[in-house]
Amino acid sequence: MKILVIRLSSIGDIVLSTPVIRCLKKQLPAAEIHFLCNPSMKPVVETNPYIDNIHTFRKEDATLVSRLRDEEFDYVVDLQKNRYSHRICRRLHVPHSSFPKLNFRKLLLVVFKWNLMPRLHIVDRYFRAVERLGVKNDGKGLVFCVDEADSHELDKFVLPEKYVAVAVGSRHATKQIPAETLEAVAEKCRLPLVFLGDSNDSGIVAGIERRFPDRTLNLCGKLSLRASAACVAKGETLLTGDTGLMHIAAALQKRTVSVWGNTVPAFGMYPYQPQHPENCIILENNSCRCRPCSKLGYGRCPLGHFRCMRGIPPARITELLNKSE
Repeated sequence: MKILVIRLSSIGDIVLSTPVIRCLKKQLPAAEIHFLCNPSMKPVVETNPYIDNIHTFRKEDATLVSRLRDEEFDYVVDLQKNRYSHRICRRLHVPHSSFPKLNFRKLLLVVFKWNLMPRLHIVDRYFRAVERLGVKNDGKGLVFCVDEADSHELDKFVLPEKYVAVAVGSRHATKQIPAETLEAVAEKCRLPLVFLGDSNDSGIVAGIERRFPDRTLNLCGKLSLRASAACVAKGETLLTGDTGLMHIAAALQKRTVSVWGNTVPAFGMYPYQPQHPENCIILENNSCRCRPCSKLGYGRCPLGHFRCMRGIPPARITELLNKSE
């Protein structure tokens, strides 16, 4: 049996799809598992031992469906469920299934604050897509594999013996922990902070690094995604917003303090560690009645105050981080 799993993006969503991939491979041991994602997402899954082949999706690639047809798949599992994945499923002319995306319920939560979302993690909703194949959730969590090459990328930097890794950036600014909060945490945290992100995030923490040179290390823009994951793996705890690194940390079974801004865990995409739920600490400002203002995020707070993040006391964050010492 040959199965294609579609999840085009993003980092967190792809990591959250990995329990389905593992269970397909282990519960259907004769199956060959292929995965389709955007080219930039390939590093997220390239060392996954349960994937036999990775295909990449580009909107302008007119030959993709033809090449996928040549693979002669028996079944397609659509975990993206958008117009592009729908089109691929239709044109492959093989049995396929998807999962309840619940976009209308998310809209009701965003617009009217009516929470009709099921008390169910997105991982469990993903498994609805493989019910026809008799595949069930094994409860073993997410998959992200860090190899020696990823760890070697860190060798050029002198990391503290013990530290808190901090995911600085996010695709959406309203998911980012404010710089003033990070500065207050750096001042009181007993362990040094190692900042992770892309080159655009470096400026956010440059002032913090100058103020606390002995307590901080700015690696933003200096590491690949996989090396950043290796840095998270070596740290004591990850401090993060609602980010892809949050889900990678969960896959690595790391203790995580996640600070939530405009999004909410009720969407079902909170850190997933079914074997060690105590590792996943969530902080949110429930007194901020405009949350959630989006199921994704914005470049800035639509109301200008950003109370969802700024209303979370840095002292509370620091208290939780100091417990990891």
